[in-house]
Amino acid sequence: MSGYGLGFLFSKIIRLRDPQRKAITFEVGMQDSSLGATLALKYFAPAAAIPSTIFSIWHNISGSVLSSYWRTHTDKVQAREHASMHAHANANAHVAG
Repeated sequence: MSGYGLGFLFSKIIRLRDPQRKAITFEVGMQDSSLGATLALKYFAPAAAIPSTIFSIWHNISGSVLSSYWRTHTDKVQAREHASMHAHANANAHVAG
C-alpha cells in the first residue's frame, strides 16, 4: 500500500494531471512487490520471496479495487460536470431569449 501512496503523493507534488497521477500510482505500487520477490530470490533462500509473492497477490486485488473506485468516482465527477455545464448553458439560453 505504501507504494501506491508514495506514487500518488509524488505525482501530486510534481503537479501531474489525474491520468498521469493514476498511472504512476499503479506503476509504483505494482512494481514494489515484484522487485521484492526478485531481490529475495537473487540474494536469499527461495523462502524469502514468499512475503513479496503474497503482497503481489494483494497488490493485484487492491489495484483492482482502486481502479474500480477511481472509475466510479471519475464517472460521477464527469456526470456532475456535464449536468452543471448543461444547466449553465440552459440558463444562458434562457437569459438571451
